[in-house]
Parts: sequence; structure tokens; C-alpha cells
Amino acid sequence: MNNIGKDFSHIKGWGIDADPKNDPTYPMKRRTDAEQQGYSWQRPTQQPVNVEVLHSNERPNVTSVFGTSTPPSGLSGMIRRFAFKYSESSYGHWLPLLVADRVNVVEGVLEDLTKGRIPNIFAEKGWNAEWKHNPKGLVQKVAIGVLVTTAVVVLLSRKKDHKHKHASYSEDKRYSGDERYSEDQSYTGNKRYSKDDLFPESKPIK
Repeated sequence: MNNIGKDFSHIKGWGIDADPKNDPTYPMKRRTDAEQQGYSWQRPTQQPVNVEVLHSNERPNVTSVFGTSTPPSGLSGMIRRFAFKYSESSYGHWLPLLVADRVNVVEGVLEDLTKGRIPNIFAEKGWNAEWKHNPKGLVQKVAIGVLVTTAVVVLLSRKKDHKHKHASYSEDKRYSGDERYSEDQSYTGNKRYSKDDLFPESKPIK
């Protein structure tokens, strides 16, 4: 076995960025912060803003060009508007955007159903290709999803039954033990009073 030491020249492409003038990060090592003075180049013609465009609160305006195919709408749009109130370095920005994407998927399915189209979720999620190239992973993914869904349903059912039993117990307790009273009896605290005690005028005059 040859001892090549620290000579990596046998690796194709090794040292391609050794020349500092060919280093992609080289200009940033000598920054002048001239960009803080504003645009130092001629900005491209601004695309007309005819739909709602969300942009970072760290930018003074929208970019020169942007996509218009899916403007924010519905619940997912509300979540995205909330997210863009925060800086791009904040969890308050990225986490809501992740949630909005998931919500938007559900909105898309509901929209298809309202238009009489049944979405092919199996194909749209790429499960056809995954079944072909990674069947074990797909089966594992589906099994985990079924287990999680079943656990959630069972948990919610148990909570519902517990609330129902607690309500029934409370209803029965109101008419049991020392709290039971008849039509001719009333009570205050632990002391009982009869109707004659509460309404002395109803006693017969002797």
C-alpha cells in the first residue's frame, strides 16, 4: 500500500478552489458594505403587482419578478400572512410556513372534491414510484400512519366516554345520599327542614 501522506492531487478536482482569485467566497472577504447604501445597479423593470405578494419584512419592497400562480388564500393564506410578520431568522417565520403548506394540501383536496374531481393522492404523493423503488419504506410509512391515526382515535374515544360517565355520575349523585329529599322536605346544608317548618302558616290552627 502506497503512503501518499497529505498529497491529494490524485483526487480529481482536488484543489480547484486553491487559487483565491477563483474562490467563490473571495469577494466577500473584502466587503465594503456598499450595498448598505442601496441599489448599486440598474434594477430590472418591476413586474406589475396584480396579486397579493408576501415578502420578507427585511426587504423594503417586492422583488422585480415573482410568481403569481398561487397567491395566499384561505386558512393557509392567513397562516402565511402571520409568518411574514416575523424575520426570516425566526422560528415564528418558518414554522408557520411549514404548517401552512400542510394546510394548503388539505385545502387542495377539498377544492378538488367540491369541483367533482377525486384526487389521485397515491400518485400525487409519489407512492407509485416509491412502491417500485422502495416498497419496504412505503409499507413502513403507511403502517406508522395507520398506528398513529388509530392511537389518536382511541384516545379521543376514551376521553369522550370518560366525560359521558363523569356526567352520568354527577347526575346520579345529585339525587343520592344525604342530598335526597322528597316533595315534603327541603334542606339547607346538613340540616333538614320539613314543609311545616318552612311554611308555618300551613299548619292547622288549634
